[in-house]
Amino acid sequence: MRSFVLVSCLCCVLAGVTLATMVAQSSGGATATARPYTTWSSYLGGAHSAQFTALNQITPANVSRLQIAWTFPAGRRTFLFNPLMADGLVYVLAGANALVALDAASGTEVWSRPHPGAVGTRGLNYWRSPDGRDRRLLYIAGGLLTAVDARTGQSVPGFGQNGQVDLRAGLASTGRSVEGLTPLQTSNPGRVFEDLIIISLPAQASGYDSNPGDVHAYDVRTGALKWVFHSLPANGEQGADTWPAGARATHGGVHNWSELTIDEARGIAFVPFGTGRFDFYGGDRPGQNLFANSLVALDARTGRRLWHYQMVHHDVWDYDLPVAPKLLTIRQDGRRREVVAQPTKHGFLFVFDRVTGEPIWPVEERPVPQSDVPGERTWPTQPVPTRPAPFARQTFTEQDINPYLPEAERRDIRERLRSYRNEGLFTPPSFRGSIEMPGHSGGTNWGGVAVDPDAGELYVRSMALPALLRLHLPGTSEAGASRTGPATIVSADEATRLTRQANEALRTGPLRLTSPYDFMFSSTHLSPIGPPWSEIVAYDLNTGAIKWRVPHGAVTAPATLAIPSDSGAHWPRGGLLATGGGLLFAASGSDKTLRAYDRRTGAVVWTFPLPAASDGVPASYEVGGRQFIVVPVAGGHGWNPARFPTLPPAPDSSYIAFALPK
Repeated sequence: MRSFVLVSCLCCVLAGVTLATMVAQSSGGATATARPYTTWSSYLGGAHSAQFTALNQITPANVSRLQIAWTFPAGRRTFLFNPLMADGLVYVLAGANALVALDAASGTEVWSRPHPGAVGTRGLNYWRSPDGRDRRLLYIAGGLLTAVDARTGQSVPGFGQNGQVDLRAGLASTGRSVEGLTPLQTSNPGRVFEDLIIISLPAQASGYDSNPGDVHAYDVRTGALKWVFHSLPANGEQGADTWPAGARATHGGVHNWSELTIDEARGIAFVPFGTGRFDFYGGDRPGQNLFANSLVALDARTGRRLWHYQMVHHDVWDYDLPVAPKLLTIRQDGRRREVVAQPTKHGFLFVFDRVTGEPIWPVEERPVPQSDVPGERTWPTQPVPTRPAPFARQTFTEQDINPYLPEAERRDIRERLRSYRNEGLFTPPSFRGSIEMPGHSGGTNWGGVAVDPDAGELYVRSMALPALLRLHLPGTSEAGASRTGPATIVSADEATRLTRQANEALRTGPLRLTSPYDFMFSSTHLSPIGPPWSEIVAYDLNTGAIKWRVPHGAVTAPATLAIPSDSGAHWPRGGLLATGGGLLFAASGSDKTLRAYDRRTGAVVWTFPLPAASDGVPASYEVGGRQFIVVPVAGGHGWNPARFPTLPPAPDSSYIAFALPK
């Protein structure tokens, strides 16, 4: 990778050539006159987060003719980056955390800007002044909100200090202590709206000692902090009474770690928040815990709360809202309704009126199992949409055990299921161990949902990843430290002893119980549950009905296991891209394959073997009369891949652009 200094002269020349040629490329950049949904100048395609392009050159009839138009090597690294295209340049993350600008037609490198530390892994923002003279990229690097010239990669000196703003300063301005706090690095790129860049802070730690995930808005020209929304309310603010008094000074979490969406026409920011910390025990935070697990609609210009809806009360499952809200227009009883749809980790799809927050279909508060752990007061009910039907599998019983595991492992899982609490979707964590299904990394996740906004159609990638929630006494397990807990069974006598010890500890103050992240992996890393391990589910939100449901991908495994080709991929993180040509593109990691689905039926109409897994969101744009599909092929072997018995060295990473032949 060439350094920024060495290419600074060359990039001015090449950028000039690119900018001169892009004038004739009417849909090749972010312009005010471009047709809606035909540019890709922001993460997920735009502030709308639709993951949709209206470009329709590629169709089910000709998709088989797609060929590689260009590739760009990204090094032997894992990247989840959604490419961005503006003014004839494609921006990607590659090499040693370098931000790289490529010519959109050829993939030729124009400039490269390295970074000494972490850069937001999933995407970035583009902003252009009304006269087009000032064009900036805004992203988070090393915990600093960073602005660079989109044409050259050079820092914007008038933004903050030398082109950067320390996000900790904004948190400190709210009265929260930042002493000893490490830089606030997050993979959520935020959103540009008018002359603001809206950022949600990370909680920074997975345990109890985390900070609130406030939402900040900064001036894109100067870096000045313009407004703050307290995700964890201060005393006297709405929602503060759902926490212990003074909780903002001592508690954290409630962070929009995933993605957020802007309704630009209405000036509304839709922010889906995560859980309060700690994720699996809330004895120190009794109450409903607003605005955790809530979709909050904010005035994007002021940060004022317009409405909110909490989808999990007093979360102890890590069921935070993991994906951008989706904006659609649906038709009901002969009239148009502007809605916002929020998918969840636990497999529900909530749909609201965009302006009022009124649910489009009734949501019922239903009784759920209660905690048997000292100090914990789980909420008696949880909201369940009456429509649409869930997209995820929500139970894990003996009948669901993975048939492709050895008999000894199946027997062990059967015995464990009989021992654990397993009372459905909201079974609370326990000392015995509790089954969580679809799991805190199941259901759907970032990049996993695409829509056709005007047709009222929504497509969701769903994953089945059961987890075990077993609580430990303080000092016996570090919060969030492990991805796999011991495959043991806690006897009734042992559970009674732990309960007695917990009650004794409560006499001296609040408890801080911990739990590892346990996905119940088998010896080969196959899931304990049987296929399908992932699916794509298509909804018609005009009616709330499921149009189709198909397995997504497969697992590359020894033929002796006889795992079928329609098993579904093992926990794919490849995002969805819907197109105006009637296609849905999605890649899967466990079989390293890119697929195109017919949006009408869910049938696979094209496949392409990839050199590596793809764990990011594809992008689409048009240059020179050609529609391009750019895919980040930089996920190694995929997330938590199966191992038979071991994994080969990780393949090289790259970005691959596809197009029809000239």
